[in-house]
Amino acid sequence: MDPLGARSQIVDVQTLPTWDESAGTERQGEGKVRLKERSDSLSSQQHSISSPFPYREDINRKIVLFNGDVALLNCTAIVSTSNETLTDKNPVSDSIHIHAGPELREELLKLKGCRTGEAKMTKGFNLAACFIIHTVGPKYKAKYRTAAESSLYSCYRNVMQLAREQAMLSVGLCVISTAKRGYPLEDATHIALRTVRRFLENHGESIETVVFVVSDVEEPVYRKLLPLYYPRSEEEERAALPLIPADIGNAEGEPVVPERQIRIAEKPGNLEDNSEEESLESDLGQVGTHAFARMEGDVDKQRKLILQGQLSEAALQKQHQRNYNRWLCRARAEDLSDIAALKALYQTGVDRCGRTVMVVVGRNIPIPFIDMEKVLLYFIHVMDHITVKEYVMVYFHTLTAEHNHLDSDFLKKLYDIVDAKFKKNLKAFYFVHPTFRSKVSTWFFTTFSVSGLKEKIHHVENLQQLFTCVLPEQIDIPPFVLEYDARVNGPYQSSHSSSL
Repeated sequence: MDPLGARSQIVDVQTLPTWDESAGTERQGEGKVRLKERSDSLSSQQHSISSPFPYREDINRKIVLFNGDVALLNCTAIVSTSNETLTDKNPVSDSIHIHAGPELREELLKLKGCRTGEAKMTKGFNLAACFIIHTVGPKYKAKYRTAAESSLYSCYRNVMQLAREQAMLSVGLCVISTAKRGYPLEDATHIALRTVRRFLENHGESIETVVFVVSDVEEPVYRKLLPLYYPRSEEEERAALPLIPADIGNAEGEPVVPERQIRIAEKPGNLEDNSEEESLESDLGQVGTHAFARMEGDVDKQRKLILQGQLSEAALQKQHQRNYNRWLCRARAEDLSDIAALKALYQTGVDRCGRTVMVVVGRNIPIPFIDMEKVLLYFIHVMDHITVKEYVMVYFHTLTAEHNHLDSDFLKKLYDIVDAKFKKNLKAFYFVHPTFRSKVSTWFFTTFSVSGLKEKIHHVENLQQLFTCVLPEQIDIPPFVLEYDARVNGPYQSSHSSSL
């Protein structure tokens, strides 16, 4: 035993049971029963609502809950929570310093501190872990709760981002923000679990294991809340749905506070005095798209050069990327929950070639009643991480009315923004249940408005044709589409599938 009373042996993360594997233990079983009892009042209508944190076996296999000493973990990196001068004395940092040796303290002096919400890295020295990621959790005061939430989110997000940038395979996450800083444990746990979940969904392909390291006090809270964000079955997902907090942040898990978003209005009123800090990236994402906001110099001159063909291809690509990054920055800062609720764009399984399938449901886009710029932002936000690999799009034109049709100006604007990034890995666009009018419109649009897209579009008259490209179990099809296709084309016959 060492002076802190911790176990002296090294713990290999590969030997620890994953969250998915732990589903059958007695304690986890009791947790499932409690979830079921607390959700008995759920109505049948609520059962049909999809969870914002659906059952994902691939993500659950990456999650480990470990009650023990983070300093003993044999993984790529462990996390240490400290103060702004990186000199805080708490059980986590004390154990890490004892096991790492005196070199760690000398290395920390070179870092010259760390701001709240930031993450900095050092070597692991005598630890089994190769690296230590140091972060500073916020001091909690109820009066400044939103600032504390944003800072704590930044801690977890920056830790995960650093792990990804350094190609780390496994990370041991201690509970960030010590008792001295006064953050309520259950509130902090919600932020930790949802932030890691969203990161693994959107950017976690290279990360194999995330270990939530807890103490005896923290373990019951983590065991209670883990099923909400990492359900281990569809049954547990349904049982957890009514227990998920109303505030789950944006698509990255970041707390959303609309009144704190900065905008330049035509006639701005008196701004409320908010002392809470926002990230520079979020602020710039809100200031607008005019020349002053972009700080690009003489934009008219650039456009003239483009028309005259005097800008090089590299300069054009750089300008496209700069423009796309501005839109992406805005998309990450905007509250797009109302657009997400439409269920008009979502990721499903893979096609027969193993490529990601994205679904667009035309009837779910009530164009006259929604902000189309937010639709554009939502599309960019959802698709940004999808397009780094090969993917296909399936568009259900089924039963769309006049008010569901996207006009050519909107599509042209979308194409101009995402052309360079999204087109390369788009391998097919399946247009399901097209009408004569939609075929003509598609032909004109792909012939005269955009380039390089026509050959990727396939008009699919029935689901039987679609299933030759995407297996039925790999695509989530809206019930009204299934009903329409069965009524018009007859029931699907798997043994008589035709090819496109």
